[in-house]
Amino acid sequence: IINAGETALRDCFGGTGTPTCTVVQNFKYHGLGTSSAAIAETDTGCTTELTTQYNPDSTRATGSQTNNGANVYRTVATNAIDATVTVQEFCLMSQAATGGGTMWTRILTGGISLVSGDSVQTTYDLTIE
Repeated sequence: IINAGETALRDCFGGTGTPTCTVVQNFKYHGLGTSSAAIAETDTGCTTELTTQYNPDSTRATGSQTNNGANVYRTVATNAIDATVTVQEFCLMSQAATGGGTMWTRILTGGISLVSGDSVQTTYDLTIE
């Protein structure tokens, strides 16, 4: 979890976030990018997020939110692709539109080669102990 995600969670628990903590509730948008740069606490989004390569353009996939056990939050989404790309990073974000939102986490995926018409499903599990 990077700094922005930690701050959003802190503010939600501390009562200084939005009244219903919608930022935390909205960590369900799955972003993909092409950068393999090291993860930093100060990251605010995928380093090189896809835009027009998404189908529809500039729209992150919306994850379904479920439990995967008593103490695990899970979100699963499928991004459709309409270009040739090699995905190297995954970002869990608070809004569907690219170019904004708060990031919860950034994960390096290794090279996933995709061509137009492909899709990739990502699953994020947060274990709360």
